[in-house]
Amino acid sequence: MDRTLKSLSLILSYPSAELQEAMPEIGAVLAADPRLAPATQTALWKLTADLAQGDLYDLQERYVMLFDRSRTLSLNLFEHVHGESRERGGAMVSLIETYRDGGFEPATSELPDHLPVLLEFLATRPTREAQETLADAAHILDALSGRLKRRESGYAAAFAALSALAGGNADADAVAGMLGQPDDDPTDLAALDAVWEETEVTFGPDPNAGCPQVRDMLALMDQPAPQHRSA
Repeated sequence: MDRTLKSLSLILSYPSAELQEAMPEIGAVLAADPRLAPATQTALWKLTADLAQGDLYDLQERYVMLFDRSRTLSLNLFEHVHGESRERGGAMVSLIETYRDGGFEPATSELPDHLPVLLEFLATRPTREAQETLADAAHILDALSGRLKRRESGYAAAFAALSALAGGNADADAVAGMLGQPDDDPTDLAALDAVWEETEVTFGPDPNAGCPQVRDMLALMDQPAPQHRSA
């Protein structure tokens, strides 16, 4: 198992008391990975220390405001590709099939395209396959890193690490295009409700959805997501 990918999966998961206890070990794993630059290792060490020592309720509130109430920071990767369109449902079904073909059953209620779930799966795959998958999503990972840096969030370090593991060759134009979109306001609950009411995601069987590799589906991420109406 790739312990670095597993560690990053845990860092990007919803904070819990169990995760807080594991943060010192997670920080040690990341600090020992030669694939990560010293500056990234230092930033990750600070992040894990913050997650280990912070008040749990404050950490949980911060996590929700960043990743659950801010659509531009969503950890559901297909959100940045398909939005809430029906195409997302077909892609989700194919991703579930890919997990099952790899003998992986996520033990979570999160959607299968949730980044921590994908990273947990990739941690069990051959190194080259995991790198190719991350490389296909590199521009999304870099854009999320940039948005987190704008908010001065320590979570940006986790995405810097993923970019390094992906090979650091994200499409600069795609990253710039995503960063050019305005950040949404996680405190605007009326706008959030309006967005989620726009379109229902369908997860039923798709006759055209085969069982492609994860990296083949993530390759489609070069296509921009549909624009959402503003509230």
